[in-house]
Amino acid sequence: MSERMDPSGRTFEITDGDAHAVVYEVGATLGGFTSGGLNRTEPYPPTQRPPKGAGAVLAPWPNRVRAGQWSHDGVAQQLPLTEPDAGNAIHGLLRHVAWQCDQHVSDGVTLSAVATVQPGWPQPVRVAVTYSLENGGLVVSTTATNLGDGPVPFGLGFHPYLRVGDIPTDELALALGAHTELPLTDQLPDGDEHPLAGADPLRTGLVLAGEVLDAAYGGCAPADGDTLVRHRLTAADDQGTELWADPAFGWVQVFTSDELTGHGRAVAVEPMTCPPDALNSGTDLVTLEPEKSWTAAWGLRPIA
Repeated sequence: MSERMDPSGRTFEITDGDAHAVVYEVGATLGGFTSGGLNRTEPYPPTQRPPKGAGAVLAPWPNRVRAGQWSHDGVAQQLPLTEPDAGNAIHGLLRHVAWQCDQHVSDGVTLSAVATVQPGWPQPVRVAVTYSLENGGLVVSTTATNLGDGPVPFGLGFHPYLRVGDIPTDELALALGAHTELPLTDQLPDGDEHPLAGADPLRTGLVLAGEVLDAAYGGCAPADGDTLVRHRLTAADDQGTELWADPAFGWVQVFTSDELTGHGRAVAVEPMTCPPDALNSGTDLVTLEPEKSWTAAWGLRPIA
């Protein structure tokens, strides 16, 4: 008798004190993270696929590739158009495959998958993601390894929708550790990156009521005296959820959606190592040499 499989595959739960996370086999997707008794990300059950990309791992590139076309070592590449209405390739190659569980312990789980050689992708890249809990927070570490015989570009992103418990998104303020904005038209680059003013609400705390956002921000860097990039979603009483990241995540996409179930309006804060359409622009791509690896981490923690 065959075993039934949920759309999101097997469920891996991890717990440490009052912190708890759910990770799904298909896409190595973060299905939910709670700490201090509060949801810190938008949860969803394994009986459905990630709504609006919730919790997805975006590799070997994040966001969109215009028309799915790019060039590698002078050879034209054509990726499948996984955003068919707009005619783009979106969010990499690993969102809809079952990842291998390499290790699962009480407070952590590691899953891996290979972006194989296929139409539009010239070298195999193994991606391993470890989710672990410590001190009430979630740490997400990713290692990408080139399994091929030639160099290949690589970009990485994640797609969490942040929450502060059940406080409505419109009552929260978002402050980014970004310094620039990349103009987008139809969610693709259209113009040069330009600075965000120091007093820009997205730097100091933009109240999300009435805001419709789908934009890419760059120049994400640690504040003076810090070693990490920090993006914060906070309530009026200063409690909140922080997304921190290694400086390798120099970009962040912010996306508001009215289409998630269970909590009404939601805001995705997506750490990325490169901007949309980076396979064409080359901006901030990592070059993976044969048999070489690259590692970077981000995470979530409660703000008291």
